[in-house]
Amino acid sequence: MSDEPDAVPETIATYLRLRGLEPSPRAKRRRRRRDAADDENQPFTSGRDPRGVADVLQAFTHESGWDSSLARADLVRQWADVAGMETAGHTRPVALSDGLLTVQCDSTAWAKQLQLMRAHILTEIVRRYPDAGVAGIRFIGPDVPSWKWGPRAVPGRGPRDTYG
Repeated sequence: MSDEPDAVPETIATYLRLRGLEPSPRAKRRRRRRDAADDENQPFTSGRDPRGVADVLQAFTHESGWDSSLARADLVRQWADVAGMETAGHTRPVALSDGLLTVQCDSTAWAKQLQLMRAHILTEIVRRYPDAGVAGIRFIGPDVPSWKWGPRAVPGRGPRDTYG
C-alpha cells in the first residue's frame, strides 16, 4: 500500500481492473495510441457535420442492402398512386418475383384492358421505384373455383362456364 492519501488498496485496484471499471496504465497507453489514430472521433474534421434523420436512415438502409425490399413494399403500398385510383379499386398486386409483377384484377375485362395499358404502368413503376427491379407486369383475372377435387371428381375439363 502506498503512502498517498488517495491510493486504493492493491486488492481493490486489481478487482476494478479485472472488472474493467478502472483501466490499468497499460490500457491507458493502448487507448491513447488508438484514439490518436482515430480521426473519425476528432472534432472539426470532415464527416462530422450534423445530418438529418432521413439522410441517416437512407444511408443505413443502403448499407444494409434493404433498398430493393423497401422499394417493393412501397410499390405495393402506393399502388393506387402508380396505377390510378379507379384502376387500383379493381386490381391488387399479388406477387413480385424474378422481376415480374403479378396483378390480380376483379374481372377478365379489367385484366385485358390493363394488358393494353401495360407499357404506361410499367414506365410509371420504373420511374418511381427503380430499385424494385420490376421488368414486366402480368395481369390475371379473378380466382376461379377448382372442380378437380373431392370424392365425386371425374377426369376431364370440368364445367364450361366463365368466371369474371
